[in-house]
Amino acid sequence: MVKKFNLLFLAGLVWSIAGYNVLHIGCQAYVGHISAFLIALSILVFAFFQFIVFGPLVKKHTKRITSYEMEKQWFWHFFDKKSFIIMAVMMSGGIIIRMEHLWPDWLIAFFYVGLGFALLLAGLTFFEKFIKFKLAK
Repeated sequence: MVKKFNLLFLAGLVWSIAGYNVLHIGCQAYVGHISAFLIALSILVFAFFQFIVFGPLVKKHTKRITSYEMEKQWFWHFFDKKSFIIMAVMMSGGIIIRMEHLWPDWLIAFFYVGLGFALLLAGLTFFEKFIKFKLAK
């Protein structure tokens, strides 16, 4: 078991690693496909995931974690059950898409770069919340 505020650190770690990995795959797929249009699409994908999906999700999980009454929690409580399911579906889908070559590289490039940046920013935001709570103590 860990102190509940350390769950924010764990969430930051998991989200940052995922974001880096997705971003890396997207950057590799961009080779030979870079264009202003695809970069603009990456920015749109980033904006969607940052402001509609991950931004609110970080707030929701931070609120849930900080509202735990017990100071010590199991380390996997940085996510709720629904988020673990979503993560598993997204990872499985991404792996299948790439292994089966269901999307062309240009599509993986712009989508993964936008998604990866948003995931990475979500992870960094969890780290920021962790640091703020540590400094407030």
